[in-house]
Amino acid sequence: MEKGKRLDFTGQTVFVGLDVHKRSWSVSVYTEHGEYKTFTQPPEPEKLVCFLRRHFPAASYRVVYEAGFFGFWIYEELAERGVECVVVNPADVPTKDKEQRVKRDGVDCRKLARCLRAGEIEGIYVPSRGRLEDRSLLRARLSMGCKLRRCKNQIKALLYFYGIGVPEELEGRCWSVRFIRWLEGVRMRSRAGQMALRVLIEEFRHLRSIIVSLDREIRQLARSEAYRESVRLLRTVPGIGTFFSMLLLTELCEIGRFPSIDELSSYVGLVPDVHASGEREYVVGVTKRRRAYLRWLLIEASWVAVRKDPVLMMAFKEYCRRMKKTRAIVKIARKLLNRIRYVLKNRSEYVAGVIE
Repeated sequence: MEKGKRLDFTGQTVFVGLDVHKRSWSVSVYTEHGEYKTFTQPPEPEKLVCFLRRHFPAASYRVVYEAGFFGFWIYEELAERGVECVVVNPADVPTKDKEQRVKRDGVDCRKLARCLRAGEIEGIYVPSRGRLEDRSLLRARLSMGCKLRRCKNQIKALLYFYGIGVPEELEGRCWSVRFIRWLEGVRMRSRAGQMALRVLIEEFRHLRSIIVSLDREIRQLARSEAYRESVRLLRTVPGIGTFFSMLLLTELCEIGRFPSIDELSSYVGLVPDVHASGEREYVVGVTKRRRAYLRWLLIEASWVAVRKDPVLMMAFKEYCRRMKKTRAIVKIARKLLNRIRYVLKNRSEYVAGVIE
């Protein structure tokens, strides 16, 4: 719309799809009437905003890109410049068969812009920068734990491969101080073999020292004003300690963003995968859409909870009459998650023995 020689798009919305890469962005711009332009630009939000304001002054801008290794910094910078941005789960973007078979950046950004204009895209929750950095600390601790387990397995595999048995007095006490001293005293037949063992031992010591530092930092973070009270409440839940409390708080962020236990269970991954057609319905196990560590730790906590909460113990025994224990504990995990939600929403301590 034109006033004299000046463009004015007041009241109109411009939709932008981004296919983001390290060195360039593919950009597709759609108006309410159709595609306007698809082009490539440097990976700089400021240049995108300048383009939109120059070609569509006074319009409302909506931008969408897929969640991935770029994180949420693009979202934050666009929001600072007054541009509405949506971050979408790549698996939730409607895709045609042709678009799946012909994979190009231009196709991807057009698809995003088109789906945004049609209202077919639902954005994911974007945490604050501070909460994201706290989450990174917890995930770093999980990653280091996996690396330490891998290192332990490598050391044991090396010993078994060369027929080096662990002394009887150290059986069941692996990775204690005495075990490490014994391990350092093991002598291989060649210099190369000795070097291989020594490197693994040094890696084990290094990873363990990193984990000790991370655990110390997590405990300090749990005592901060932002987390102290929530951690105290969660620690009243059987099977939940400081680390799991912090993992829950940093992954869930705001418990109020889940209107129901069904949505929270879906987020964690405690709902079944159901395939139904006509009169036939198949349940093919627990969904693969999940927060893997949350679900795993929640199930581990449930094994403790069924021993300490009589109501959960009764429910577990009832489930075990109809199914395997491994399936029954998943149902208990959902019940425990519901109680965790209650504790956080109502800011009250966990009470054992309460029937839902």
